[in-house]
Amino acid sequence: MSGKIATRKSFGMALADFGEKYKDVVCFDADLSKSTMSILFAKKYPGRFFEMGIQEANMIGCAAGMSFMGKIPFICSFGAFLTGRFDQIRMSIGYANANVKLIGTHCGVAIGEDGHSQMGLEDIALMRSIPNMVVLQPADDKECREMVEWAINHQGPVYLRLTRQELPQFNMDKFIPGIFPQLKMGEKMAFLATGGMLEAALNAAEGLAKKGTGKNPAVFNANLAKPLADNFMMNLADKYETLVVFEDHTVMGGTGSAIAEWVSQNAKIPRRVIRYGVNDSFGESGTPEALLDKHGLTATKIENYFS
Repeated sequence: MSGKIATRKSFGMALADFGEKYKDVVCFDADLSKSTMSILFAKKYPGRFFEMGIQEANMIGCAAGMSFMGKIPFICSFGAFLTGRFDQIRMSIGYANANVKLIGTHCGVAIGEDGHSQMGLEDIALMRSIPNMVVLQPADDKECREMVEWAINHQGPVYLRLTRQELPQFNMDKFIPGIFPQLKMGEKMAFLATGGMLEAALNAAEGLAKKGTGKNPAVFNANLAKPLADNFMMNLADKYETLVVFEDHTVMGGTGSAIAEWVSQNAKIPRRVIRYGVNDSFGESGTPEALLDKHGLTATKIENYFS
């Protein structure tokens, strides 16, 4: 692991970099470009950037229309605000199978003091319920850049879930949809961690292995909630008796739910899936450190839970 960077910033830099290569890329924002980092694209390509003001619903409709004119729109806002316009996303993007890329930033309790109104904790549950929607969550700078370019080339809607907090960089294989990169070998138990939870899960797994608890979890970066890849998931379910999914998101309907649904229906051998995240509650204001600790989303709390 090396220097840290927030995936929202990685996104902004990547989109600005790819703008020259992909001339049809355009970008919309809902008065949050300095926070979502779409401002980096706006400064470089002002004629391809559209500031819509505080009106995500209108932004969604405009982007959908532009996609049918051959453009590749990226629409940006806080995850809570963007996915809160579920009806518009469902009809204008999902049902229409519009080639729109949705960028939700500031997701999870780790946004801290901004509090519950801006804390996206239900966004994956909402987005993965929409037919045609791909749901991605990068864990570091390199992976975020790869996902942005993949999304540009993918025909259809994509939701990209990004962090406010800075994340370390991991030495992971190139992003391939449905294949979770493995960061640590292990036996019997696999930790599948999403986005900002990967560092804590990896540190906890290493701590458990050193403690002599008899537990030596493998660690994977669960970077995609939909669609899961059947072959990869089957291999995972064949090899590990227990799958633990960590996410800074409600346990109701998130990536853990997606994996539990797949395992319950498809695994050849009954397997246990543990959903480890925010337990059916709204967020609140506090420091990121205090909120992560309260919800058990730190390496120490994870290690203690499984000791």
